Amino acid sequence: MESSSKGLLTQVTQFWNLLDDLAENNPESYEKFIQQQLKEGKQLCVAPEPQLCLQTKILKPKEKTLFINLCQWKRIPAPQSTTHPVPLSVGRPEDMSEASDVYTVIDVAYNPDVLQAAEKDQVKRDQLIRMAMKCIEQQLQFTLSNSYHIAKFRIKGSIHRMKQNLMRIQTGPTDLREQMRKELTLEQIRSSTVSNADQFPQLLLPQSQASGKTERLIEEISSTEIQVEMKRPAYELKIVADQNEKPLKIELKVELPGVNSVSLCDLSVSEDDLLIEVSEKYRLHLNLPEPVDTEMTTAKFIKEKATLIVTMPLV
Repeated sequence: MESSSKGLLTQVTQFWNLLDDLAENNPESYEKFIQQQLKEGKQLCVAPEPQLCLQTKILKPKEKTLFINLCQWKRIPAPQSTTHPVPLSVGRPEDMSEASDVYTVIDVAYNPDVLQAAEKDQVKRDQLIRMAMKCIEQQLQFTLSNSYHIAKFRIKGSIHRMKQNLMRIQTGPTDLREQMRKELTLEQIRSSTVSNADQFPQLLLPQSQASGKTERLIEEISSTEIQVEMKRPAYELKIVADQNEKPLKIELKVELPGVNSVSLCDLSVSEDDLLIEVSEKYRLHLNLPEPVDTEMTTAKFIKEKATLIVTMPLV
């Protein structure tokens, strides 16, 4: 233990000697290095910001409504290229309640550049959402519904709570500056290597956090892991009327070849639209021609014909 401490002290001394030599022999490179560290330190101080909120469901271990706050955070590195995994950070799930409604909120952060690139591209945005949901399932051992919808608000819960959750800080004497002191430790210097005086290492997250040996702050997921072609199934939609030709209900028949159980079908119906998904096989989203009564909507699956029939009474 004592020899290890001496070795660490020797490496730290060597590091500072390199800095002193650089300052004396190449002031321009020294200034550039210091400014770079200040810039990165400033980015570490920037808090995450809410981008959008989506609503889905936790199916297992207990069925519950789930809100996912997608946030942008400069602290999350951008992917090295379009073929590299996309880093993201998942906060702890928090159960909340409003009146009689109980739901769970999870905060997920991406690099701002990643979210901005997907802002006007619906396919990319859906891909990022699927990545976040996949990561939540993997990290928290949840089973989530395949369907989701984007809420009209940007964040569920308070911004202060979201920042605390993602930044792992608590109210009281511990603040972000204290968090920074913990992160910019000698461990970073000890794990750094310098090939010459002009190439100094960057100060990044501690290895204990970046390596995932303890609690992982940042997860990397490749987009290829969730790229599954979802086919649009054949369907027939008709409005059923009474003898006086007054519209009564909407009847939808969807053909789902290869599906042998209704449990594989994920159905979501709102007053004016409908979404049917079968994991990794089918996806059908329809805008309904008339408002429907969601509470009276029924669905049945004819196994012999692999057909789902949804009956939606009109309001």
